[in-house]
Amino acid sequence: MNHVRANEQASESGPETAVERLQRVFARHQDELLGMLYYLVGNIEDARDCVQETFVKCWRHRLKAGEVDNLRAWIFRIALNTGRDMRTTAWRRRKRSLDGAEHFLAASGNGPEDDAARKEQLALVRQAVLRLRCEEQEVFLLRQNGDMTYEQIAEAIEIPVGTVKTRMRLALSKLRAALEPKRPEAKRPEPKRPEPKRPEPKR
Repeated sequence: MNHVRANEQASESGPETAVERLQRVFARHQDELLGMLYYLVGNIEDARDCVQETFVKCWRHRLKAGEVDNLRAWIFRIALNTGRDMRTTAWRRRKRSLDGAEHFLAASGNGPEDDAARKEQLALVRQAVLRLRCEEQEVFLLRQNGDMTYEQIAEAIEIPVGTVKTRMRLALSKLRAALEPKRPEAKRPEPKRPEPKRPEPKR
């Protein structure tokens, strides 16, 4: 037992291998990946399948992970491509119910009315995100859920940084327009009718 513990301690204090680094980074960002893929494919079950498939793909190329400087961007790029593939098939069949979507809601000790309001807001956000163009949606999700910089997104999907910023700006503009409460149109004042002229008194 002491020998095993000594080996474990030596392993912990020794340099991190490429496989250990991959496992650590993937585990750290697993929730962010799930959130991004949930919006990308449209339901929680397919999103979980995508996360598992992403890890499988990363594991197949685990020996290359040691050569990757930005491992997080590398993982998110694989997840993004996996989500794209899943989306082309998932949208052809009937979408499943959103059981488990509460995973993305902040924990709250408030009553059921607040929970219902949060679920309603989540549904509105998801619908608004799904209405974005694919390229805008991807940039938005990598930025918001992946918490990636514009430079990291540009590297992950191989487009110029300026294009990333443009797509993000368009996405935010469309989401803002979709989620802001619509103000009732102000009624135009009715034109004043001219008062009838009084007859001048005869002199």
